[in-house]
Amino acid sequence: ITYIEFNTALVICFLLSFLKVKSQLEEKTNKTYEKFEAVEYKSQVVAGINYYIKVHVGGNSYVHIKVFKSLPYQNKPLELSGYQVDKTKDDELTGF
Repeated sequence: ITYIEFNTALVICFLLSFLKVKSQLEEKTNKTYEKFEAVEYKSQVVAGINYYIKVHVGGNSYVHIKVFKSLPYQNKPLELSGYQVDKTKDDELTGF
């Protein structure tokens, strides 16, 4: 396996997990998002990693989500641990 193949596999796994986060958000907000495009992110190292992600969900609507990635040995899926709705393109992405 080459370095590029390995990195591609990691990206695909992350994207598939990201789609699972989409379904978690839809369940919590009781909405369906046809568009779900990450446009910006920040990370915070804790006992794992918190990702703060600005997601374009269509039109002028954005959602900020907080996704927790556990430590590798814990082998847990990505978890939606917080979200902020009614955001705009210009709203600053901050920790919450």
